[in-house]
Amino acid sequence: MNIKSMSLGPLGTNCYIVYNDQTALIVDPGGESNLIIDFLDERRLSAAAILLTHAHFDHIGAVDKLRTFYDIEVYLHEKEASWLENPSLNRSVFFTGDEIKTKSPEHILKPGWMEVGPFAFEVIHTPGHSPGSVSFVFAEDLYVISGDVLFQQGIGRTDLPGGDMKQLELSIRNHLYKLDDSFAVYPGHGPKTNIAFEKQHNPFFKEQ
Repeated sequence: MNIKSMSLGPLGTNCYIVYNDQTALIVDPGGESNLIIDFLDERRLSAAAILLTHAHFDHIGAVDKLRTFYDIEVYLHEKEASWLENPSLNRSVFFTGDEIKTKSPEHILKPGWMEVGPFAFEVIHTPGHSPGSVSFVFAEDLYVISGDVLFQQGIGRTDLPGGDMKQLELSIRNHLYKLDDSFAVYPGHGPKTNIAFEKQHNPFFKEQ
């Protein structure tokens, strides 16, 4: 299993392409759909689905073009299922002045084991940054895609509607920090990190 990180869109959001020799999952395509398409074309990969850690505008900017171009379906937690269609909820109208929207997700993400095409992973509900934030755990490959929950020596902001600092702390301590120390963390912004490092050095939530 391979993972490709691409910094895309107005805030340099990390889009991740998880792929094997033939098929790819697209996680959080924040913009610049042409770069994602070029990457898949170069490696002759078929797109299986779009997974969203949450539905803020900077994580969904290329969803509409990609779901149409590849005729693929979108997965998102039920608490943000209406955000794709609503520029006020996904905050695009407030931050960019433009409306970013697309139709509702075809599939609702629920906590637990999940399979999409040849890919198997665990969905963990990790609210705090937003009410429907999830993390994707690829246990066999020892990494987690954490969205805007846990960053390298940082955490997701909680001052947007639906944000909650205490809830974010519980998500990190009770879920992400319970992963093995060897797990790599691929966040929504910035460089990757790992669980062991964040437990010891994250200035917000260190291991207790």
